[in-house]
Amino acid sequence: MGDHQGYLKHGRVKPHYRPVDERLGDYKEVELLREEEEAKTQASRCMDCGTPFCHANCPLDNFIPEWNDYAYRGKWKEAWESLMLKAVFPEITGRLCPALCEGGCVLAYNDDAVTIRQNELDIIERAFSAGWVKPRLPLKRSGKKVAVIGSGPAGLATADRLNQMGHLVTVFERDAKPGGFLRYGIPDFKLDKAVLDRRIKLMEAEGVVFSCGTEIGKDIQAVDIRSSFDALVLSGGSRACRDLKVPGRELEGVALAVEYLSQSNRRVSGEAQKGPVLDAKGKKVVVIGGGDTGSDCVGTANRQGAASVYQIELLPRPPEKRPESQPWPSFPRLNKTTSSHEEGVTQDFLINTKAFRGKDGKLVGLDCVRVEWDMSGPRPAMKEVPGTEFSVEADMAVLALGFLGAEKSPMTEAFGLEFSPQGGIKADESYMTNQEGIFTAGDMRRGQSLIVWAFQEGQRSAAAVDAWLSKEKGCADGRC
Repeated sequence: MGDHQGYLKHGRVKPHYRPVDERLGDYKEVELLREEEEAKTQASRCMDCGTPFCHANCPLDNFIPEWNDYAYRGKWKEAWESLMLKAVFPEITGRLCPALCEGGCVLAYNDDAVTIRQNELDIIERAFSAGWVKPRLPLKRSGKKVAVIGSGPAGLATADRLNQMGHLVTVFERDAKPGGFLRYGIPDFKLDKAVLDRRIKLMEAEGVVFSCGTEIGKDIQAVDIRSSFDALVLSGGSRACRDLKVPGRELEGVALAVEYLSQSNRRVSGEAQKGPVLDAKGKKVVVIGGGDTGSDCVGTANRQGAASVYQIELLPRPPEKRPESQPWPSFPRLNKTTSSHEEGVTQDFLINTKAFRGKDGKLVGLDCVRVEWDMSGPRPAMKEVPGTEFSVEADMAVLALGFLGAEKSPMTEAFGLEFSPQGGIKADESYMTNQEGIFTAGDMRRGQSLIVWAFQEGQRSAAAVDAWLSKEKGCADGRC
């Protein structure tokens, strides 16, 4: 490393955000790219440690110390080349990844970790600006055709890798545009869709074909797609939402987060709307769920002009510092204040929603009670605290409660797929389902998870498909 004392000279600098008053007036990205000198200074904090746990914690096995060193020296092209040895769409992980790597940073043992996520973003955006990122055309085509069904993170990563292996890849997407949850679930203020479109265009230039507005089992029969392709990879995500089955759930004004965020994103992009209009303007909004999706709902509601936003969570508030139960180098689950929280919200924890109250079929409030958790048994046990019942006025409630697994759809029924006890599509260690030649990857297989894990799933499922094609289809050189 160029500066062995960089971590002693410089502290960690937090991300720079646009002013709250400015960003609440639009859906442009909140986080600003850093100036070059600050980027180099932050990269200099990498310690050149003997055992880089950041590398071990990264699901993509990124060579983090190497590209940190190049960035510190201002060798941005070398940094980009090192980054791309392992990274999958770093312009996306650089914006959205929770940075599992930073939890394992040796500096994080007793100090603030290196800004690895931002360093990654600095590198890839400078590469795009310099014109280094160009279409990579496979040297040889195998002639084998693979259909990837679903164009979310796992589907895109699978398609990209299979295409680079030389296979002919077509991605089928039931929505009007590719991207899956990246396009319809992540707000533009976190991921500008121009960034996603830039990557899609690059993939198309490399040979990947996207067929949108096409639902397998409905627009194309399962038997037809099976006969037209040598292998199929299902990457439809974990789209079965966890609901809240309490009295009043049917009231107008109560909606799932996926419905709310998807409609907002379509409105921002000018796409046609689906379902009843969900708009927080002038309303008292309650967001139920304290995760990243709940945070996205908070930011969206504030941009729509909500009168107030109240976010409640069933679980306790996470700790501010790493607890003993989550020792370094594991990734600590800490209390997270996002840019959306900074824009205006009241957060409350240990709250259970008992019922939605309505008038004339419309939501007017929530009946809640405070709870506590007993962690002494084999499984955490929740109990209500007597005398703590209270009501909350609300015109709109958004349920951001996570997901239960893959959807049961005409496609899964037509293919005769088996589901795992956890709700995903059942698959073996080679990502193959109970149907020969049909693979699955991402949240559809492993359940609700992070984008970076979906990218890893895409890479590994592509390798499994390639190996199966080589074995089953008799490639002359032993590999397609």
